[in-house]
Amino acid sequence: MPAAAVISKPNKPELKELVSGVVGWLERHGYEVVVDPDSSNHVSGCKCAPREQLHKCQLDFAVVLGGDGTLLAAARALAHAQVPLLAVNLGSLGFLTEVPLAELYEHLESIIQKCCVFDERSMLHCRLVRGANTVHECEALNDVVMKATAARLADFELRINSYRVTNYKADALIVATPTGSTAYSLAAGGPILAPDVKALVITPVSPHSLTHRPIVVEESSIVSVTLSLGHEEGFLTTDGQVSIPIQSGDRVECKLAKYRVKLLRHQNGQKFFDVLRSKLHWGER
Repeated sequence: MPAAAVISKPNKPELKELVSGVVGWLERHGYEVVVDPDSSNHVSGCKCAPREQLHKCQLDFAVVLGGDGTLLAAARALAHAQVPLLAVNLGSLGFLTEVPLAELYEHLESIIQKCCVFDERSMLHCRLVRGANTVHECEALNDVVMKATAARLADFELRINSYRVTNYKADALIVATPTGSTAYSLAAGGPILAPDVKALVITPVSPHSLTHRPIVVEESSIVSVTLSLGHEEGFLTTDGQVSIPIQSGDRVECKLAKYRVKLLRHQNGQKFFDVLRSKLHWGER
């Protein structure tokens, strides 16, 4: 029996009717449905599992109802199991959640009829090294950010494939995927990369020198950053959602993850540049 999951953004009033409608549609089409705890608040009689355990349910796909933040969390939970995600936009900006709510059931039909397509998005694997020990590892769909907590510049020694590049003096340093190039990196002055570009972008936040500019490198590169934060503590943040403390002398290594996120969409759905024009209000001629 095929199986599908429903993952929802918490505290969205419209979800009560929406979740029950999606679950009912899936069940009528022969799917066993598993919901995350946020979705379980709006429907009864469904199997419920924490997001980090959903990959054990042998899912054919997952419906993600929310904004980009909900999708980022779902991607980190399910990408390693290669579960495709149908990302439905209930937020305001939504660079990643490209499917409008009005087209939800049209996209579900395309999955049943096998006329949907996959957009594959690369992820970062990040390793925090302290001394000779790896103290933390994580994956990110958008970016990892290193930042001091004090209102002062930090020093970030950047190496690419062991070659020293420069020392950024800045408020923070971002290492982003092409998907993450439209997130914090874009706000900090970084370039927009199309999702299929095989690259990583390194963007300083409020650098001390005007010559300290963003750098785009091959996705096969190993990006290594050694931190100098003075006597202050800092934070390493994944996708703007999960943060852990860092300290002077720590080294953060970022490289391409072994797996990619699979985003489902109708073959006639919005393309990346359609989304850019809409979200960034670019004029058309």
